[in-house]
Amino acid sequence: MRSVTPHDPPRTAPHEPPGLLADCRARLAFDLLANTWNAVTLWALRHGPLRPRELRDHIGGISPKILTETLRRLEYNGLLTRSAYAESPPRVEYALTDLGRTLIAPIEAFGAWAHEHGDEVLAAQDRAEAPRGEHPYNYP
Repeated sequence: MRSVTPHDPPRTAPHEPPGLLADCRARLAFDLLANTWNAVTLWALRHGPLRPRELRDHIGGISPKILTETLRRLEYNGLLTRSAYAESPPRVEYALTDLGRTLIAPIEAFGAWAHEHGDEVLAAQDRAEAPRGEHPYNYP
């Protein structure tokens, strides 16, 4: 482990990396939440296990293929478990792991931020997409 020198940039917290390197853990977390369907699927499972069809009904707007890819990705990352039951007809359920549950609070915080600031973001997008003559800043 490298020691900190007076020439190193200050950090705001002991766990904060000096930069978002390709292999840093903060980037890993951002990548997990950057995929829209990851966060939405985890959120849909917050109250307990669901079958794939129930998940699609809760989520809405997700194709079976994308849901399957998302579930596999989340299982690969240890965020949910897949339980298959030898019944007739066969039944599969997905549930959050303890690790997956730790992401519910950050997802909720992002949702609260979006609720509070979503109109501001949409207004900024509208300004950016306005025709040149109508843009309030008249960018060249």
